[in-house]
Amino acid sequence: MSNSTPRKTVDLALQGGGAHGALTWGVLDRLLADPRIHISSVSGTSAGAMNAVVVADGLERGGREGARDALTAFWKTVSDAARFSPIQRTLWDRLTHRFSMDHSPGYLFFEQLTRQFSPYELNPMNINPLRDLVAAQVDFDRVNHCSKLKVFVTATNVRTGRGRIFTQPELTVDSVMASACLPFLFQAVEINGEAYWDGGYIGNPALYPLVEDTATRDLIIVQINPLIREELPKTGRAIINRLNEITFNASLIKELRAIELLHQLIEAEQLESERYRDIFVHLIHAHEELKDLDASSKLNAEWDYLTHLRDRGRAWADAFLERHFDDLGLRSSFDLKSLFTDTFAPPDLEHEDSDNHRDHPRKEAKS
Repeated sequence: MSNSTPRKTVDLALQGGGAHGALTWGVLDRLLADPRIHISSVSGTSAGAMNAVVVADGLERGGREGARDALTAFWKTVSDAARFSPIQRTLWDRLTHRFSMDHSPGYLFFEQLTRQFSPYELNPMNINPLRDLVAAQVDFDRVNHCSKLKVFVTATNVRTGRGRIFTQPELTVDSVMASACLPFLFQAVEINGEAYWDGGYIGNPALYPLVEDTATRDLIIVQINPLIREELPKTGRAIINRLNEITFNASLIKELRAIELLHQLIEAEQLESERYRDIFVHLIHAHEELKDLDASSKLNAEWDYLTHLRDRGRAWADAFLERHFDDLGLRSSFDLKSLFTDTFAPPDLEHEDSDNHRDHPRKEAKS
């Protein structure tokens, strides 16, 4: 990085989405490889939470390259662990290069089984290989002592229905597994007498911890769950999948609307100060590419698929930096006003209308 190139500090919000979290792996890998970008804080849910703690562990152990290596090692271990899973693609899907599990006998059987029986009935011993994998891959002592990155992990309190944000120095494998606890697949994770489910129900991911970060005003959301689907779902599976997408995006949209209302208040009342901080919002995603990812492929952990998603994520981040690096610290590159209409269409990174961007004079953030 030359002396004339500014260094931009950002916060990241990472969605959950099973194996689709490898898209976020690619985004993180690209951002970590760019010395112009400094990541101050990360808020993650489910797979986003796993990516976040892996990055913190790697940063503490070996800096940016250590974090990139840690992400690669984590996702390779996930893939290796899934090689003997009964949920595999059919021969036809392999021949036609489809990564969907919709026709997998193992997936179809498992899907029906989990609709009929709870994880307490199917897995009374509460065996969770994913928990063991995360515990083996992530040193939570390093994560909790990491001074280079603040991590926030969201889970949903089953009893109260409210979100719980776990952060250093109290991050554990249980808090990460609570964030990833889909109630039809896993028993609720108990922490200090409270039971938790997947954080996506209440914050996918939670944005308010990042809004309060005074180190930066730039919030980048890595979107891996499609906001819109133009095709009307008509099968039982498609309807359930779309309901899950809507549910897991609802909390994110609600928080983004709150940020836009705060912006309108600040602008109308001229309240810009350290007490009332306006936020610059950015989105890394590719709407058209998200639509072709079947929900069942979230359970596909084949290495070829995960690296395919990683490469897609890297391309998303590369396109974002090419188009919007100069926006960081100056303006939002995502039009929050579109969230107030019923005809919302996510911005395409290749055809985004720069006239929609909010433009504010630069204001130096606290270091």
